[in-house]
Amino acid sequence: MTSPFTPASTDAVELRRLAQAASERAYVPYSRFAVGAALRFADGTTLTGCNVENASYGATICAERTVLVRAIAEGLDPSQVDLVAVHVDGPEGQPCGICRQVLVELVPGARVAFVSGGEYVEGGVADLLPAAFVPGALDA
Repeated sequence: MTSPFTPASTDAVELRRLAQAASERAYVPYSRFAVGAALRFADGTTLTGCNVENASYGATICAERTVLVRAIAEGLDPSQVDLVAVHVDGPEGQPCGICRQVLVELVPGARVAFVSGGEYVEGGVADLLPAAFVPGALDA
């Protein structure tokens, strides 16, 4: 099966630099797996977030969710996000399942760039979670 993801665009690589800077602020005393994420909105606005761990693990919040929550808290419209960049130091850095679900709901039309197989790739958010549970399913 071929991957729906392609080498990351120049825009994604530039946004990844912001995500990398955000990863340096991550609070990761348990896993030591620092992750940063950056959003770019259609008007060029950018926002960053990092992962914040907690000893109870379930209270940990990933970088992708941190930056999306931050956007909403600051009054920005997540539907205007056109690109999400994720940075990790390592050969793999794909959004986790919870983050994929949140991305599909809040920024379904965006593109996402992340590390896969040691390469920085980019594709549609919908490609992350085919057959996702979407808000429309609640209307049944």
